[in-house]
Amino acid sequence: MQDDNMDQARAQEIADRWMMPTEESSYMGGLEKRPILASASGSTVVDTQGKEYLDFQSGQMGAALGHRHPRVMAAVRKATETFVHASNIMLNVPRLELHERLGKLLVPPLQKSLFLVTGSDTIEASVDLARKATGGLDILGLHDGLHGSTSYISRSLSFAWKRQQHASIAPGTSAILTPHCYQCPVASSFPKCEFLCLKASLELADANFTSRPAAVIAEPILSAGGVIVPPPGYFQAVRRACEERGMLLIFDEAQTGLGKTGHMFGFQHEGVVPDIMALSKHFGGGVPVSAVCTTAEIANRAVASGFFATRSHAADPMLCAAGVASIDAIVEEDLAGRAARIELRMKSALAEMAKRYELIGDIRGRGVLLGLELVTDREQKTPANKEAAVVENRCLEAGLILQLRGTGPGRKNVLRFVPPMTTTDAEIDRALSILDDALAVAVGRSPGVGMRGAVPTPAR
Repeated sequence: MQDDNMDQARAQEIADRWMMPTEESSYMGGLEKRPILASASGSTVVDTQGKEYLDFQSGQMGAALGHRHPRVMAAVRKATETFVHASNIMLNVPRLELHERLGKLLVPPLQKSLFLVTGSDTIEASVDLARKATGGLDILGLHDGLHGSTSYISRSLSFAWKRQQHASIAPGTSAILTPHCYQCPVASSFPKCEFLCLKASLELADANFTSRPAAVIAEPILSAGGVIVPPPGYFQAVRRACEERGMLLIFDEAQTGLGKTGHMFGFQHEGVVPDIMALSKHFGGGVPVSAVCTTAEIANRAVASGFFATRSHAADPMLCAAGVASIDAIVEEDLAGRAARIELRMKSALAEMAKRYELIGDIRGRGVLLGLELVTDREQKTPANKEAAVVENRCLEAGLILQLRGTGPGRKNVLRFVPPMTTTDAEIDRALSILDDALAVAVGRSPGVGMRGAVPTPAR
C-alpha cells in the first residue's frame, strides 16, 4: 500500500538510514533531494505533492510507449490471473508468442532470439555469443559508448563511465574513437576525413589485440554519451573492417530500437544489418524483459561451441506477455511514424531557438532521441556546463524532466530529450515553451519573451 505521508523529510531520513548511497557525481547522485514520484500516465508523472511533470526521459528510457500503455497493462493484468513466473526448462505460451512476434519484425538474416531481463544481460550475452561464434576474444567499443553497469562485461565496455572507477576490468575489451563530428576527436572534418577516427583506432587496435578479435559493439546513436549520431557511411566502414578481421558487428539497440528513431530499428538508417542485436528498455512496455537476436548460422555455431545464457526470470510469462503487447502497440499504432513526426516538430522549433540563443551549438538525434549541445562559444565549441545545469533545474521547476549528458570527461552540456512516442503535439509544444524560458534564464534574459506557444509547424 502506498504511503501518502512520504514527504521530503521522511524520504531523506529513509535514504540516510537504509539506502545504499549513490556516487555524487553520477546522474543518480542526490536523488533524495529531487521530487518523489507517486504516479504516472502517458507522458506525465506526478510527485507526492501532486505536481505534474512532462517526462521527457521516458522514465529510464523504458516508458517510450508512454507510462502504463493500455495494451501492456491489459496483458500484465491477464498474466497475473493466469501465469506470472515459470520454469525456464519448459516453454510457455507467451514466450512462444514473443519469439514469433519479434521474429517477424527482424530484418533478415536476423532470425533467432533469446530472452533475458535487463539491458546489461543482453550485452554480456551478446559478447559471449560473438566470442563463441568466432573463437575470438577482443571486443572493441566506442569511447563514448555506454552499455550498462551491472555485469563485469557491460561495465568494461561502458567507456563513457570512466572504467577506472571499477575494481577490475574484463580482459579483451578496449575502445575506439567515437565519430563525433561536432567535437571531432582527431580535429578533422567530415567527409574529407574519410573516417580518420576509425582508421587510426583500428591501427592501434590491430597492434594491441591480445588474441583473435571477436566483435565491435556500438549504439546506432550514442545516447548517454551525448546523443551522438555517427556520420553517413560510418557503420558501413565498420562493417567492412569487421569482415576483414573476422569480427562480428553487435548493435546495442536498447535506446534506439523498436520505433524510437523513426524506423523500427536504429540500424535501418544506415542500411547495415548487424550480426547480433541487443534489445531492452521499452521492449516490455515498462516491465523488464530484454532480447538478444542473431542469425540462425551464428546461433548454431555459438551453441555448438557451448554458448548458453539465461536468468531465473528470463522468459517469465508475464514479462513475455508485456513484450508481445508492446510490439503490437508499436506496429499497430505506427509509433515509429509518430516518433519521426515528433522529431520534425521538435527540430523545427529548436532550430528557431538557435537563431535567438547563441548558447545552442548543435541540434542532433533521430526520432524521440534528441540532443541539444550547449556551448559558450560556437566557434570554439566550449562546453556550457554551468548554463546547461541552469536549464535543467529551471525545466524541472517548471514541470519538464530532461537529463544532462556529455561527450567526454568534465562535460555535462548536452540536454537529452526522450519523450514517449505517444506524446501529443500539445505536450511537445508545452515542453518546448518551458525549454525556451529556461534558455532565456540561462543567458540572463527575462523568461516568457520567446516563442511561448508560437512553435512553428514543420512542413509535411
